[in-house]
Amino acid sequence: MNISIDRLKKDIEELGQIGRDPNGGISRPSFSKADLDAREWLKERIQSAGLIYGQDGAGNIFGRIDAPGKAVMAGSHIDTVINGGMFDGSAGVLAALECLRRIKEEDIKLKKPLELASFTDEEGNLVGDFLGSRAFVGSLDRKTLEEGSTQFGPPLAEILEGTEFSIDSILDAHTQRPEVDTFLELHLEQGPVLETEEKPIGIVDCIAGKNYWLCCFLGSASHAGTTPFELRKDAFLGLSDFALKSTQYVAIHHYGSMVTVGKVAVHPGAFSIVPGRVDFSLDFRSTSKETLEEMERHLLSLARDTASTRGLEFQSKIVDKTDPVRIPAHIINLMKEECGTLEYPSMTLPSGAGHDAQILASIADVGMIFIPCEDGISHSPQEKIKWDDLEKGTNLLLHTLIRLAT
Repeated sequence: MNISIDRLKKDIEELGQIGRDPNGGISRPSFSKADLDAREWLKERIQSAGLIYGQDGAGNIFGRIDAPGKAVMAGSHIDTVINGGMFDGSAGVLAALECLRRIKEEDIKLKKPLELASFTDEEGNLVGDFLGSRAFVGSLDRKTLEEGSTQFGPPLAEILEGTEFSIDSILDAHTQRPEVDTFLELHLEQGPVLETEEKPIGIVDCIAGKNYWLCCFLGSASHAGTTPFELRKDAFLGLSDFALKSTQYVAIHHYGSMVTVGKVAVHPGAFSIVPGRVDFSLDFRSTSKETLEEMERHLLSLARDTASTRGLEFQSKIVDKTDPVRIPAHIINLMKEECGTLEYPSMTLPSGAGHDAQILASIADVGMIFIPCEDGISHSPQEKIKWDDLEKGTNLLLHTLIRLAT
């Protein structure tokens, strides 16, 4: 029993036309017009497959084959970053749809319900990553939703105006949640390992946790031509010093973990003025919770020491934290067995990126299947996969779902 790759390919290409922008990528942030159009498209696909359609107060979308007991669920998300690719998230949702469609077509008798899920705003365009899956498990708080900044400027409540959703409905979404036994997610690797190792399947054994901070070095703006070096309080030099030292620290003491300064705003930002303020993002990740805690202590201390040395002030604010997740051994072993039966080469590897599966791990067993993406490129119009790899990954998902639900 195998999936229909032609049907899955057609679904992905159709969905990939919704939100396509002039730069060649796809822009489908949650609750945008493109996202609302994509939701209607997915609803029609779920219903035409004969699945029970559902939606909760956070806008999470479901398609179900009913049976007694706790559900075996699979899915991902259909929202995108701005000018993103066609496969990140969407491949996982539509692979799950194809699996349930095949199971229903073959009339396989289930001992547990099967359900596909498409979670809202995994990409964090609104108020932090994983809005939908966090609403689903009940880990959101009102203050974050009411006071958190969105990527687009307006508060979340304003973005929700004109939709059927509200902050109250998002906070209540977890009360509508079915009991979940296991959640599986197929996803692009978003890195080069599988392609380099020439493996079509990656079985994820752990998902890295992440700390995301907004930080600032405050100094004094002064004339670039008249202020001697020894009298400057150059906020940008403070950041440069910190960025180099933090990278060196993580590379030497926690190799395999990551630290990134990804967003920088220099003020006042004029060619003839020594920067008096630099705002920046600080992202650090590890598959070890203890390492994350140690990195937090050391990196913030390093920033304060750097500021003190250069006559600056350091300020910081935590934006988001997620804990690392270990995939249960029985899920990994089951997937390895099915790869053996299907004669698919595979390898185990960690995920450095966060995923909805990471959030669902607080209420259920989880598993992840990676497929290669060309050159490890994701979140980009250049995001590409081989259809043969997607076919293999979806067949593995299909057979794993059958094993878990029958």
